[in-house]
Amino acid sequence: MFSYPVRIALIAALGGFLFGFETVVISGAEKILERIWSLSPFWQGFTVASSLLGTILGSLIAGAPAKKYGRKKVLQVIAVFFIVAAVGCASVSAWLLFIVFRIIGGIAVGASSVVAPMYISEIAPAKLRGRLAGSFQLNIVAGICIAYMTNYLFVNLGDEAWRWMLGVMVIPAVLFWIFLRSIPESPRWLILNNRDAEAIPVMQKLDEQNVPEAIKAIRQSVEEHKEVLFQKKYFKPIFYAALLAMFNQLSGINAILYYAPRIFELAGFSKADSYSQPIFIGAANFIFTMLAMTLIDKFGRKKLLLIGSVGMVVFLGLTANAFRGTIDGNSHLLFYLIGFIAFFAFSQGAVIWVFISEIFPNAVRSQGGSMGSSTHWIMAAIISWTFPVIVEKFQQGGFYSFTFFSVMMLIQLIFIWRVLPETKGKSLEQIQKDLGIA
Repeated sequence: MFSYPVRIALIAALGGFLFGFETVVISGAEKILERIWSLSPFWQGFTVASSLLGTILGSLIAGAPAKKYGRKKVLQVIAVFFIVAAVGCASVSAWLLFIVFRIIGGIAVGASSVVAPMYISEIAPAKLRGRLAGSFQLNIVAGICIAYMTNYLFVNLGDEAWRWMLGVMVIPAVLFWIFLRSIPESPRWLILNNRDAEAIPVMQKLDEQNVPEAIKAIRQSVEEHKEVLFQKKYFKPIFYAALLAMFNQLSGINAILYYAPRIFELAGFSKADSYSQPIFIGAANFIFTMLAMTLIDKFGRKKLLLIGSVGMVVFLGLTANAFRGTIDGNSHLLFYLIGFIAFFAFSQGAVIWVFISEIFPNAVRSQGGSMGSSTHWIMAAIISWTFPVIVEKFQQGGFYSFTFFSVMMLIQLIFIWRVLPETKGKSLEQIQKDLGIA
């Protein structure tokens, strides 16, 4: 039904499903946990953001083992971490142990955000790379959508609901581990480790038209560069990846995803509606990510980002205004948040992991992926930790928060328009030549 490169890319992209599920499932449990453990806004923010501390660690350390042991083996370890996190979070009763298992899950998320897109970009033909690398993001939003649904299904189970919400992730985690056994190692990694005999049949199955020439180009790209990321010649890809990753979180996306039920309660929705409304957000996220995947290789990364930036500025501004009380936030908030999510999914959400996975040369791709991903997660931790504190401390905390996010997206629009390059339809080796690295 699917071609070989599509099939193995989709299996690797299942790491994105677990990424999305693990990231957002806490939104349903966080208010229950706040009550059970009597958490202050500061420690409540920490409980939610604790996973992101692990995510930062995972994104920072994933590049080294992926480089030494291979992309496939590291993905298998990541699957085990997801399994351990699901079982651990669902079974413990002590807050400290819960934090430990949340961090383990975060490590898996951070590592998957580096290694899965890296693997997919290295096995995908250039004409399909945007869509296949984007399948990781599509799986992320699918995981988010399913997490919102399972949270809604389990919310009426009382004080034990959070165990079901967090524990159900063990099912897709086990399936991910099983499916990973059937995929090959990245041919680029095999070539970089002088295992050409293993790489050639994989490249042939991936429809590589001229295998000897492709191997030569990969070796040449490595031989021309030192294996050190932070040097002057790599300034452009570092700058582009770091800024795009920062803006991704300065949109406020994780504050919305992590605290969606709380946001709707602040706007006056009932408890039942506060858990059902995020399902519409998850559905919009999924639909517009699918739309972006069909267009990313046709329109290009930059055009999607420009369109999305304009839409995010508008809908974040409207959301801020709703919290200010100048309009009826209860009746309009869902529409505004869906509008924001639609434009985010169509642009930043679909592009970030594709762009980071393809902007760095072969010689430093694992390091570059770790740098871009860790930047993203550091910003996510800051936003997620501080959001409930700001909302609780200031009378119009929602207004201030969403106004800030809207201004950040205006600055992003200028950055993308004036600075960011296009990478559509180019081989990984051609991209580095266009950046003046080759």
